[in-house]
Amino acid sequence: MKVSIITVVYNGAEFVRDCIESILNQTYSNIEYIIVDGKSTDGTVDIVKSYGTKVARFISEPDKGLYDAMNKGIRLATGDIIGLLNADDFYRHNRVIENMVATFEQTDSDAVYGDMLYVDRNDTKKLKRYWRSGWYSENAFLWGWMPGHLSFFAKRWLYEKHGLFRLDMKSAADYELMLRFIHKNKAKLAYMNEVTIVMRAGGISNSSLQNRLRANREDQLAWQLNDLKPYFFTFWLKPLRKLKQYVSKPPETLDK
Repeated sequence: MKVSIITVVYNGAEFVRDCIESILNQTYSNIEYIIVDGKSTDGTVDIVKSYGTKVARFISEPDKGLYDAMNKGIRLATGDIIGLLNADDFYRHNRVIENMVATFEQTDSDAVYGDMLYVDRNDTKKLKRYWRSGWYSENAFLWGWMPGHLSFFAKRWLYEKHGLFRLDMKSAADYELMLRFIHKNKAKLAYMNEVTIVMRAGGISNSSLQNRLRANREDQLAWQLNDLKPYFFTFWLKPLRKLKQYVSKPPETLDK
């Protein structure tokens, strides 16, 4: 199976090389690597261009934000499977794509997801948070569950049939998309019981209490937009479930 990996970046010269290398060093060979840049001015474009044809598609132009850039990449993708990896982040090891494809093949799933680590932005040996997605059960979204977005690999036809990221959502567009794919349209899931993604700490929805409250309101909107009815406690369980991520430890030591 052909895998399309999309990286979106804007002024990410500090870390984008780590991201690119983690993809180019994967043991799986049939990867289409797409980079969508938001017209960076800090040297990012020169770094990407230095990789030549190792990057299958590269565009650099203004966009309407993170999810608009992701949508551009998805529209360019020709792979059977689509994955996203932001410019600050990198894969846990060089067999992530190989293991992910094997999971698709063994389970005949529509989408595959794994676990994620959040680390210090400058010292990636310092663990900040461990997101163990765990096994999915039907209606898990009602109980505040969701997989880590960047650990989520989906068949391209899911995007073609059920749509891309909504640009009218600021921080919960990833949640809304997975709610739409998984809970509403019953995509068949498989869980990779391993850490797949390492993310440098930070993020839109979790960087402040104000942003967390905004994300909570957008979570509610995600259900309304899909004509879905949550439990009254669904939106409180979602952030509460994340508290465990700050005390849990991954089963392996963190080696880049």
